[in-house]
Amino acid sequence: MDEQIRQIAERLRGLRDVLELTAEDIARDCDISAEEYRLAETGEFDISVSMLQKIGRHYGISLDALMFGEEPKMSSYFLTRAGKGTSIERTKAYKYQSLAAGFINRTADPFIVTVEPKPDNEPIHYNSHAGQEFNLVLEGRMMISIDGKDLILNEGDSLYFNSKLPHGMKAMDGKTVRFLAIIM
Repeated sequence: MDEQIRQIAERLRGLRDVLELTAEDIARDCDISAEEYRLAETGEFDISVSMLQKIGRHYGISLDALMFGEEPKMSSYFLTRAGKGTSIERTKAYKYQSLAAGFINRTADPFIVTVEPKPDNEPIHYNSHAGQEFNLVLEGRMMISIDGKDLILNEGDSLYFNSKLPHGMKAMDGKTVRFLAIIM
């Protein structure tokens, strides 16, 4: 089991215990399946940022606290040097680097996302979450599917969309893709 995912699972269990809720309560309150939530608490499941964001928003817990175990403290500004953002590798093929982890009460969550290529026959994982999302391809080429519509984004291309719609993406051409994702 990946250590970072195990730690997130422990924080989810701890939150549920403190709030004296069942897995079913959290699943219902956050509009996720009870089975998916139970799997997330095991640490054996690829926990999506969108799931953590839903839980955090509903219970007033920062995304940083769930992902990294740290509460943000800065309120005037927060500087992230190149390559120094707090990162989490949820799987070997998917890595998030937070660009604003230390800023408290932010209205958007910016990340640099790195995605390694997968076999063409591997299905895309879809998720959805409240709000909107902006993606800007920094390196490589990716296909993003939004509510059944497949779009190809090249370096420099950007996309703004309703993140309530089911969406998923994959790296193209057998090469790593890096993109800026801002979740609002």
